[in-house]
Amino acid sequence: MGSHLSKKLLEMGHEVLAVDNYYTGSKSNLTDCLSNPNFELLRHDVTLPLFVEVDGIFNLACPASPIHYQRFPVQTMKTNVLGAINMLGLAKRLQCKILQSSTSEIYGDPLLSPQKEEHWGNVNPIGIRSCYDEGKRAAETLFTDYHQQYGLEISIARVFNTYGPNMSVNDGRVVSNFILQALRDEPITIYGDGSQSRSFCYVDDLISGLIKLFECEINVPVNLGNPNEFTMIELAKTIIDLTNSNSDLVYKPLPSDDPRQRRPDIRKAKDELNWEPEIQLREGLLKTIGYFEPFI
Repeated sequence: MGSHLSKKLLEMGHEVLAVDNYYTGSKSNLTDCLSNPNFELLRHDVTLPLFVEVDGIFNLACPASPIHYQRFPVQTMKTNVLGAINMLGLAKRLQCKILQSSTSEIYGDPLLSPQKEEHWGNVNPIGIRSCYDEGKRAAETLFTDYHQQYGLEISIARVFNTYGPNMSVNDGRVVSNFILQALRDEPITIYGDGSQSRSFCYVDDLISGLIKLFECEINVPVNLGNPNEFTMIELAKTIIDLTNSNSDLVYKPLPSDDPRQRRPDIRKAKDELNWEPEIQLREGLLKTIGYFEPFI
């Protein structure tokens, strides 16, 4: 998301300072940006204070793949909480707008579908996903408290499953996993019975939503995602079809606390931002498959 956001902001004529510790990010994703005189890249971990001069902040910092955040759960929680405190402190000092990239995972295994922003969620506070889920929930609390106590201008985007070029080959997320397995004619791994569902938003649509949210004055969470819902089996079969793969489906036990359903209610984004996704699953998957093909 960070590389796509940087490129879009540069296209819009902004100067961009990107900050990354490279735990999951890659400098190669920013090759096109590095030659732009309006772009600067700083290696830094947001769990440490940052002293720079900017007029707006997008806080996207945190590994989003279960493989990455479960490997270092303490660091993940620190990134969510200390990172939020440090970025909010920077925004407070500079008196600038700050956007938090939150997640649909704050809903946990939801008790209603589609998920509305008013749903408080159903989250296990001590599970294998808690460092990410509860960390993001705590960050939303911090952003809201800074807004209420200090009048800081904030936005909170609850990002639903996003995919597209520049995804890491080894990040373990379902779209990249399925595409790579299909391109290699390897068995596609389905966890559980495959009936669990997700809603997939192509990255260009998501970036458009983030920028629109940043430019408005909404200071409560807003869902950003594609409301069209697909089961894991439907996703796998679509990818097999698009790649002309000979892959079969294999089934393994469902991981602990894996949500059964994920689908955003985006009425607030439609009404307040005039935003909704334009790129549907097959089109977005074709673009993403094209990105991954050179890695095979």
